[in-house]
Amino acid sequence: MKEFLKEAIAVALKSGEMIRRHVGKAKDISFKGAADLVTDVDKRSEALIKSYLAKKFPTHQFLGEEGGGDRTGCAYRWVVDPIDGTTNFVHDLPYFSVSIALESDCKPVLGVVYDPVHNELFHAVKGGGAFLNKKSIKVSKVKELKQSLLCTGFAYELKDTRDSNVEHFVDFLLAAQAIRRLGSASLDMCYVACGRFDGYWEVGLKPWDTAAALIILKEAGGKATKFNGSPYSHYDQEILVSNGLLHKKMEDVLMRRRRVRHCKVTFGKY
Repeated sequence: MKEFLKEAIAVALKSGEMIRRHVGKAKDISFKGAADLVTDVDKRSEALIKSYLAKKFPTHQFLGEEGGGDRTGCAYRWVVDPIDGTTNFVHDLPYFSVSIALESDCKPVLGVVYDPVHNELFHAVKGGGAFLNKKSIKVSKVKELKQSLLCTGFAYELKDTRDSNVEHFVDFLLAAQAIRRLGSASLDMCYVACGRFDGYWEVGLKPWDTAAALIILKEAGGKATKFNGSPYSHYDQEILVSNGLLHKKMEDVLMRRRRVRHCKVTFGKY
């Protein structure tokens, strides 16, 4: 794992430097969905990371947001988001990251998340703790929702999905001290890992959004589940993250809304 981590950090820094040079200069901006942007820089970043890792670890598989991938019996696969926060990047809003995870048996065992604007490198290996720029990090100790700073995001298909997260946002707005919506799932989770946020939830996610940050969060003492408290995989589309102390209270807020919705649907049948 030391060699895997060394190379993952090296290519994250390399890609991050390339991205930083192109802030405000993105070309060939296109849409994968109504609000899901992709730029030439996303594609160049992913190509750089894929090429680098393929040379270092030719037997490993690769799954990237822009180029896809598959698993063909290999023990290891890299899961990569070349720019997590492309909309921010396009608008020159300095909150985006390079996210690189290594999974074994479909579970993250290594994660690197690099913020090239603020030069913050989060990383972790399973069983080895979590770090920000080589300094050990831990989740917060906040126990009460009314004292918590939470973070969330919204699916690109916000207008076309029933579970849009808007109702959950309102519920937490009333329950927490404050909520932020910053636009990079991997950084949101890493901010929980280092104690800047106390909790985070979101829907409509993809594996590359959370794979790297998930191992960083867990190694920092955080907890991640689905909304109902059941085990979370980075292949699930919804996630609830906390410092552990707030988890059941956040779960109650999320499930209260779903119970109300279920009752309305059931009542409507009769």
